[in-house]
Amino acid sequence: MAGFRPIVLASLAGFLATAAVALAENWPQFRGPTGLGYTTEKSLPLTWNAKTGENIRWKTPLPKSDNAYSSPVVWGDRVFVTYVVNQPVEHHVLCFQAADGKPLWDTPVPPGPWLLKDLRGGYGAPTPATDGKTVFVVFGSAVVAALDFEGKIVWRQELEKYAFDVALGSSPVLFQDTVILDCDQTGKTSSFIAYDKATGTIKWEEKRPQTGFAHSTPVIVTVKGRTQMLVSASGALQGLDPANGKMLWWCVTPGDASSPAFNGSLVFADKGRGSQAVCVDPSGEGDVTKTHLKWTFPQIPEGVSSAIIVGDFVLRTHNPENLRCLRLAGGEPVFNERLPGVSTWASPFATADGKVYFASAGRTYVVQAGDKLEVLATNEIGEENRASAAVSSGKIFLRGNKHLYCIGQP
Repeated sequence: MAGFRPIVLASLAGFLATAAVALAENWPQFRGPTGLGYTTEKSLPLTWNAKTGENIRWKTPLPKSDNAYSSPVVWGDRVFVTYVVNQPVEHHVLCFQAADGKPLWDTPVPPGPWLLKDLRGGYGAPTPATDGKTVFVVFGSAVVAALDFEGKIVWRQELEKYAFDVALGSSPVLFQDTVILDCDQTGKTSSFIAYDKATGTIKWEEKRPQTGFAHSTPVIVTVKGRTQMLVSASGALQGLDPANGKMLWWCVTPGDASSPAFNGSLVFADKGRGSQAVCVDPSGEGDVTKTHLKWTFPQIPEGVSSAIIVGDFVLRTHNPENLRCLRLAGGEPVFNERLPGVSTWASPFATADGKVYFASAGRTYVVQAGDKLEVLATNEIGEENRASAAVSSGKIFLRGNKHLYCIGQP
């Protein structure tokens, strides 16, 4: 382990330095400032316990919600959470005070046109995104909205096409003055749509009739000075131009439910529902399947959580409550160990010193990335939920089925 940590500090901390410098204290979207699950926070607690109150800064009740899998986001002194009711259909955005969990406002967003017949995915899967002035939300009834920090709806738009498979699962991502939504769906109606952040008008739409449905959230990264959007699409891992949605490159591989992992030079992706995994160099053009595919791994079992790269290790939870570790350089297996109670839905986050938090409001494992499984802590709350954690100002925010929790040292 002593030889591993400098690698982590050099690769992970160096990658974070540029992307997170302006947002180091905020968690503005799904999987944080970079969209990849990395945090620069240095004073996060290793242990907590809901029964004893250890390192539980506060917990606040949440309204009863149906299939609400969205994760909290944090900006400054505000925490934002969405919740939904299936019958009659209701969509809400909640805002809490980060310091003590005090509820600040609850704004209902009028539902969109899609009435779900299959509620497995539900109306509340997408996680909000915020730029520090406005919070942007998406709900499974095919509605997109923007609210100011006082809870007032700034704009609201309905999707014209909503032939999603089971549910709309992709979270919004922000790029410059746009809010981008992956609308890959069935019936050759897939597209990417970019809304103007200020007005909600559509700035561009890129139709993708050859792309099938997907539920993953894209990630915006920089590769050799070029900004691109990594997309785990159905049948291909793709790099798109976030300014217009045009395809830059693609690699034929299964995709669907899990977002890509990226370390600054290599992309790892698998389908999330059980599939081959791939590692790709994203610096190519066009079909890179034969030129930039670095390695494949034959089978990753189902797990809708996303992978994370820490140093030379790819870590991934999957059924049945397993943590798998592959070597990034060549895809060789490092270990595959059982972690009873670990969430295979919530995506992990990692600190610059190589600690990886497989965090949820159920059971959380904190491990030190390395050549063997090293569990640093196991923490229990007991409110199983599929939401991923948010991290801000030395605190971890976890959404449970009944409460929102703030974890932090006294």
